[in-house]
Amino acid sequence: MTKFYVALTVILIAVFGSILYTTQGESIKKSFMSSDGGIPTLPPEASALRVIPTQAPGEGQSANGQEQAAQQQQSNATAPTFGVEEGVKASYSATIKTSKGSIKLTLFGKDAPNTVKNFLNKAQSGFYNNLTFHRVEDWVIQGGDPKGNGTGGGLMQTEMNQLPFVEGSLGVARGSDIRISNDSQFFITKNEASHLNGQYTNFGQVTEGMSVVNNIRIGDKIFSITIEK
Repeated sequence: MTKFYVALTVILIAVFGSILYTTQGESIKKSFMSSDGGIPTLPPEASALRVIPTQAPGEGQSANGQEQAAQQQQSNATAPTFGVEEGVKASYSATIKTSKGSIKLTLFGKDAPNTVKNFLNKAQSGFYNNLTFHRVEDWVIQGGDPKGNGTGGGLMQTEMNQLPFVEGSLGVARGSDIRISNDSQFFITKNEASHLNGQYTNFGQVTEGMSVVNNIRIGDKIFSITIEK
């Protein structure tokens, strides 16, 4: 009789143990399954993994603040500022000698003193000698690129004014950032171009030689640019 109860007890323990093991196993399995019972999902903390910076933000400054400061410094580095040039006259006379003839201009020192000063310095140093016109369209010609393909030249601050772009206006080329212009490439409009007003530096006007402007073709040379003092 005693043996019977002992055997029964062992059997009951085994049955309850099996049931408990199965129940816990299913619970553990479900905790690592997706809601639809498919592929196991990552634990919640996995989505919070971040790359730890090698240097913590300074006191009182967040990581975002440091990033914004760095971006501002980069912006300042690519958008140089200049004071108004002193000693620049209200106007100058210039002549662009090309392989198709001469183009005479008036430069507006009063309206764009920094741009005019830069142009004067380059012209007088011979920078433009033997460069070419790399862009010619039905409404504009563009030249003065030391690389000859529209990618050359340095940077300078765009100098806005109220002068309208009309036939024969002399302007400065630039990229997508309105604040920054090219420091060597210039263009001359063949007709009225009001869409450029307030968007590009206007620093001169053709006074003689529009027929030459209209006859310029891609690859035509700039022999020299002279300034009348």
